[in-house]
This record gives sequence, structure tokens and C-alpha cells, in this order.
Amino acid sequence: MAIDDTRTGTNPRLPPFATVAAERLRARSELVGVSAAGIALLVVLTALDWAIGLLAFSAIVGYVLARREVPAGGARLGFDSKFDAADRGIERQIFVDAMPDPAWVLDRTSLVLCANVPARGLFPSLRTGIQVSSAVRSPDVIEAVDRAHATGVVQHASLHERVPIERRLAVVVAPLLMPGGGEQDPSLLLTLRDLTEQDRLAQMRADFVANASHELRTPLASLRGFVETLQGPARNDPAARERFLRIMSTQADRMTRLIDDLLSLSRVEMREHVPPTTIVDLVAIASQAIQGLEPQATEGRITLILEAKTRPMRVRGDRDELLQVLQNLCQNAIKYGRENGRVEVQISRREGAGLRPARIAVAVIDNGPGIGAEHIPRLTERFYRVNDLQSREKGGTGLGLAIVKHIVSRHGGELHVVSELGQGSTFTFVLDEAIETIKTS
Repeated sequence: MAIDDTRTGTNPRLPPFATVAAERLRARSELVGVSAAGIALLVVLTALDWAIGLLAFSAIVGYVLARREVPAGGARLGFDSKFDAADRGIERQIFVDAMPDPAWVLDRTSLVLCANVPARGLFPSLRTGIQVSSAVRSPDVIEAVDRAHATGVVQHASLHERVPIERRLAVVVAPLLMPGGGEQDPSLLLTLRDLTEQDRLAQMRADFVANASHELRTPLASLRGFVETLQGPARNDPAARERFLRIMSTQADRMTRLIDDLLSLSRVEMREHVPPTTIVDLVAIASQAIQGLEPQATEGRITLILEAKTRPMRVRGDRDELLQVLQNLCQNAIKYGRENGRVEVQISRREGAGLRPARIAVAVIDNGPGIGAEHIPRLTERFYRVNDLQSREKGGTGLGLAIVKHIVSRHGGELHVVSELGQGSTFTFVLDEAIETIKTS
């Protein structure tokens, strides 16, 4: 941790405790020097044991390091009358920097005395010596600061920002009680906790439970109805039994696919914050995906084509997850493409610009009916379907593109969708090219 040497006059290269010790010794250098000289004279003139003299000198140094206040007559003893303010400033900064949440300290006139790195990152205009209202333009927060000054009681406020991104933060304003302090002494400690992710997760869980329960309830209701029918009116009707059992099998398969996709999505979300480290070849993965989908494409009278250079296209990624991305995108193109149509997988390399590395783009192109522009922004939402009836008839769960989005996000990539009604669709994901050629799979 670096201490701001422009504010405190300390050495930022020393650790905090060493900085404080060095400042105290420098401020009391005259006292330390006089003591050393006096003890040396006693050792020489009175034959004082040198070990006792060294012990006495160590005791004086320990006293200097432990003593903070400037006593009466301190100037004559070599004390720096400005040292205590610098000392408190160092300790104040150490205290704030140790806090994991954004935090800063205000004096009795609401000027910012110090702030930690998370606070400066959250509010770029936050600087030492400015009014808090210049950095945080929220009436609720300013009012909480004023109430804390007036009452000396902890205050709570909420900060809701919409620019540049929407976020909600909980603000706690805690008085720092220092009787007899001056205007420049710390008066309030402000801490913030970002609740944006918590709110999003709560909403996501609520939506997920509502959608998942609805998706499972429909096939379960069908199964229950058919079982009751087979136990009752259709007990002795072989034709009806055969038809109902076929429908029940279809509904059971649908529930199995839904549960599998739910588990897959859950696993991807749990690991989304952990970037993959293995280097894989996208050409080899695409070839494997197309070979596995050939029977499904043949059944749907779809031609599957892979267009890629013969040399490897390497990225840093998880082989199984990237295979799942290609399988999901190709399956969608096969399911919703036109009969006797074609699905083409194109893999290309895009040159980098400036410090940006080269990128590998994988595009899945079909000549199907296309997707309306109003649907494209919502395609990756859980359980969102362009056509509910068609999706269920073709065995869709509404989770495939959500899984694709989270996997691509975990790999630090981007997913783009371009479609036009009657002209087909193109789903493209782009990943950074891997430089290393080791640990390849």
C-alpha cells in the first residue's frame, strides 16, 4: 500500500509501520541524538557497562516510537509540532485502505480527508480536500451527512445511479467521536455497499423459478391426465393406449431435456467468473460438432458444411463448453431452418488492431425463415421463444441460447446475431486468439 507522500510527506516505498516509525524518529532526532551522546559519555567517563548503556538507549528509542502527543516544551526537545497531524493522516489512510468496501473520511466541514482505492474507482471525481457534495451528487447522501454531523448518530441512505450504468448502493454514515478535536480532525466515515448484483440475482432467481415451474408444470399436467385416462376410460382401448403412451413418452423426453438444460445452465453460471486456461483448436471442435449432428441434419434434409482453413484456430477455452456452444447453434439452425436448406459453419481469423490481439470468429449461417428484428435483443433470455408452439413441437427448451451466452461470456467473447425475415440468420461468437501453443487439447 502506498501512502500519499504529497499529503503526508512520508516515503511511499516503506510499509505503513516503518513509515510511522521513521517519521517519529525524524521528528525527535534531536532528542535521540542527545541521548546517544550522553550515554556514550557515561560509558567512556564512568566505565558504565556498555550493555547497560545500550539498553538505556533502546528504552529511549522505544519511548520516542510509542509517544504520539507533543508535550509542553516539545519544541526545545526537538519534537516537530507538525508531526502529530501527519501521523494521524498516515494512520487514517491505513485504516481506510484496509476496508474492502468503498470508504472515505470527512472532517467537520464535510471536506474529504482521505479515501480508499475502491471509493476512487466508484467516484472518479473523489479527491482529498473537496466537498463531499462535489463527488456524490445525491440529496439523500448529503442529507444523511448533515444529520450525522448534527446528531452524532449513524445514518443510512440509498444511492441510485443510472449513468453510465444503473446501480444501487447502500450508504452508511458513521460519526467518529473525537472530543476536543479541531475542524481538520476526522468527523464522519462513509462506507458504501454495492447492491446492484444482489438485486439482479434476486430478480433473476424469481424469474427463473417462475419460468422453470411453468415449463415443468405443463408436461407434468399432461402426463397426469393421460395416466388417469389410461386408468379409467381407456383401460381396455389398445389404440388409445398406444397413442397416449407415445404422447407421454414425448412429454417425458421434454422434461428430461429441460432438466438437463437447467443443470447445464446452472453449472455454466457457477463457473462464469473463472476464465478457462486450456488452449483448444476451434477447427477440431467444429468438426466434431458437425460429425455428431450429421444424422439429425440428414433426417431434417439439411446440408451441413464446415468452411475453415486447414491450420488450427487456437483460443483459450473449455473444450466441452465450446463444443456445446457449436452444437446448440447448429441444432437451432437445423431445427428451425427450411427443408432442403443448408447450415454453414465458417471459422475465420480477424487481425488485431493496436494492443488488441487477433480474434477468431465462428459463424453459424442458415438460409431459414429468419427472425424478426423485435425478437433479436431477447433471444438469449431464459425460456424466451420466437414461436412457443413451434419450439415445443421441435423439442426446444428455450434455454439453448442462454447457455451459449453464458459460455461465451465466460470465455471473454462476444455473441452477435444478424437476421432478416426470409433471408436466414447468422449467429457469430468471437474469441481472442491464444498466443501460446502449449497445453493444447
